[in-house]
Amino acid sequence: MPAKGQRRKQQIIDTAKEMFIEKGFQSTHIGQVCKKLNIARGTVYQYFGNKREILYAVLDQIEEKIDDIMDQDDLRDFLKNNPNPKTHAKFIEDRLINVLRTIMDEPIVMKLIFKEVVGIDKEVVARVNKFQEYLATAVKNEVDEIIKKGIYKKTINPEIAAMLLVGGVMFILFQYESKQRNVLDREIIESIISTYLTGVLK
Repeated sequence: MPAKGQRRKQQIIDTAKEMFIEKGFQSTHIGQVCKKLNIARGTVYQYFGNKREILYAVLDQIEEKIDDIMDQDDLRDFLKNNPNPKTHAKFIEDRLINVLRTIMDEPIVMKLIFKEVVGIDKEVVARVNKFQEYLATAVKNEVDEIIKKGIYKKTINPEIAAMLLVGGVMFILFQYESKQRNVLDREIIESIISTYLTGVLK
């Protein structure tokens, strides 16, 4: 897609997601997005078939960013050096911070997960659930690799470990956002990592 087209597509995404938060999903219409951007309906339909597709584009973009952060080749290259526990914890900590920052940069994601966007339907809920499953799978793959390397106990169930971490982090994100505290504070992340690794390191 030409750079100009990509910019226009992003403008539509950014404008629509702001309106989803402010007005609710059900109350936001393509025409309102067009009016705010001063563009024709046909321009939006060049990129999206409906408003659900705009919302899904937000989640797609986040998943792409997280794919880069949680790159398995990067993890394997790191583990080849046989890192000590402290170095390993720092590596996981940095990856988690970057994932959290990616999610926090898109507040609509947290609102979708905790059903705070008014008017979302079953189809949207299903896509949000798929996003949560994606996060858990990304972490599960990481846990699998670390178990193979012998850093985590072989008795650890990667799927359960991933769900515990993702679920716990999401809950912490929700709590800290509601209290207007900075979840990206280094001490908080270190505490999450320390608590997580306590039960899985040999």
